[in-house]
Amino acid sequence: MSDESNVLDQLISRIDDPNLQNQLAHEVELLRSSRRFGLVFDRHLPESVRLPDHPIRKGVRVALRDESSTETWIVERFTDRTREVVVLSGSGGERHVSELIVVREFGEPIYPGLRSIERIENGPSDAPWHVVINGENFHALQTLRSTHRGKVDLIYIDPPYNTGNEGWIYNDRYVDQNDRAKSSKWLSFMERRLLIARDLLKPTGVIIVAIGDDEQHRLRMLLDQVLGDQNFLANITWQGSGKNDARYTAGGVDYMVVYARNEEALTASGRRWKEHKPGVDRVLDAAEKSWKESGGDPESATKLYRSMLRSMRKELEPSVFRYDQIDEQGRVFQADNLTSPNRRPNLMYEVFHPDTSRPVPTPVNGWRYAEDTMATLIEEGRILFGPDESTTPRLKRLLVDQLDRVPYPTFTEPRMPGSRRLEAVLGDRRFPNPKDVEVIKRWIGIVAPPDGIVLDFFGGSGTTTEAVIQLNALDSGSRQSILVTNNEVGAKEAKNLRKSGFHPGDPEWEKHGVFEYVCRPRISTVVTGKRPNGSVYSDGFKANVEMFDLTYLDPGMVRRGHEFKPVAPLMWLEGGARGPRIDEVPDKGWVLSAHYGVLFDIDVLTEFAGAVVDASTTGAPPTVLFIITDSEAEYQEAVSRLPVGIETVQLYEDYLSNYTININGGAR
Repeated sequence: MSDESNVLDQLISRIDDPNLQNQLAHEVELLRSSRRFGLVFDRHLPESVRLPDHPIRKGVRVALRDESSTETWIVERFTDRTREVVVLSGSGGERHVSELIVVREFGEPIYPGLRSIERIENGPSDAPWHVVINGENFHALQTLRSTHRGKVDLIYIDPPYNTGNEGWIYNDRYVDQNDRAKSSKWLSFMERRLLIARDLLKPTGVIIVAIGDDEQHRLRMLLDQVLGDQNFLANITWQGSGKNDARYTAGGVDYMVVYARNEEALTASGRRWKEHKPGVDRVLDAAEKSWKESGGDPESATKLYRSMLRSMRKELEPSVFRYDQIDEQGRVFQADNLTSPNRRPNLMYEVFHPDTSRPVPTPVNGWRYAEDTMATLIEEGRILFGPDESTTPRLKRLLVDQLDRVPYPTFTEPRMPGSRRLEAVLGDRRFPNPKDVEVIKRWIGIVAPPDGIVLDFFGGSGTTTEAVIQLNALDSGSRQSILVTNNEVGAKEAKNLRKSGFHPGDPEWEKHGVFEYVCRPRISTVVTGKRPNGSVYSDGFKANVEMFDLTYLDPGMVRRGHEFKPVAPLMWLEGGARGPRIDEVPDKGWVLSAHYGVLFDIDVLTEFAGAVVDASTTGAPPTVLFIITDSEAEYQEAVSRLPVGIETVQLYEDYLSNYTININGGAR
């Protein structure tokens, strides 16, 4: 439909040839109907990634491991049963498998598994296990979409800021400031991951994305499209003391853009964001010390406490500083007025002094509370009367009732503590610009419930996992961290390694990657208290952590049941990653843990079903049950014999179809 106010429609109307005019108007209308309002960017070709550990098989795409050519080929066949030499498509000829590396595009199906590389059991047996996955995060997200769809309470990510100088990789190539398509490549890169991340969130789940000035405005629009602008919650501003050119403004600013999966569901849940007011804990400690030193005398305790309070004044909010008295029970309080903010006739009533039984002065605007509420407060000793009826009583407002506040969407913290802390953990500086664990701990504590699942799929140096572990120790929470990082080598280090003749997949290359060199030793050191070199860092934490490599399986081997070991951790994850893992096929044909179960042999269904019914009767049913059978009829028979309400999964058909479907964003 033409619009007289539109310049393009006006120009079309000036065309003399009516046929040409109609054709152009028609084409313009088609463009308008297909155009959406919002962020518009080129969706670049699906990313490709080099997978050093992926097995060389018939039909896979490969490239030269030494990166001497950018050409890729398809493996057509092996030359003999040794499977050491392959015939490649096109001009690839014959190559030894040691010369090749698998290249996988993101539009192709994957069949992931997990290989445990480090298991640290340092916490209670019933505590959730924190999980770290080393692998391509897009593939790891596909894996988690099977195990954690709709289960995650908080996603916190700190993706590449796309400044042009941090050297992030797209399609196995570093993107720099001179790449004209760097923003659209970044948006393509982010959109693919955010679409899957959306599926992982609970209806009440929240995602926080850290970002800088370069892409903050584009990220906000991208999240509007992926999650809906109605689910925007906050744009948190972090004013740091980072270096910049200081010609216009001093210091650097980062952002945390926050969206809900479903803001209406989050509101309906009744969960509010709140945190302790700054300095409250120090104030309470000072009051406790004053109370003990005074021998429990309120007057002496108040005098000592006020002296301590004055020394902390610059660090406290005025609303906290006003709590300057200690009562006969050692509680901190302030004497507040009882005047109603509005003149209301029904709040004009008489209040009698408890000793003289005569009425005290009524405030001009009336009392703050209704008469029955005032009577309750007087009975509880929350109204402070003077020596006689000549003074207006005051409200005793206890500090313990005012500990928390809704957090402000802006804060100022220097960035150096993050680097210093990581250096202290590892003993040297290995990673540029890590996030401050205190900042991340603060926001996880505000947003995620104490028993929530927290996911970070741009895990980098491992700050998020350390923050969750520290937070659990601080408030006795049972939060579970799932962290995904890769073993990418920094641009500068990669250049030096290539000069020395090393390439991705070589041991010398891989040991310098962010997972092996930074993330893994950091988390191990934080939990155990000992660095890899044996030196002592701390007393450690009572936490359980397991670290995995993401592996790629042959679907044929999976279908024949020959890949149970790498699939087993996925079942454990889907069961909540708690307690022992079912890693071996038992002689009796089934296993049932406190959280999940596996039926390996359909012939022992009766015994398995009986055990599940017994567990459900005692009030501790498993979360999910895996039934291994190729027969749909046998699977349905098993389901009919199991208690209603427990999720069941058919292996390995559901596993294979899930990852085949997931390339297009579907679900099991």
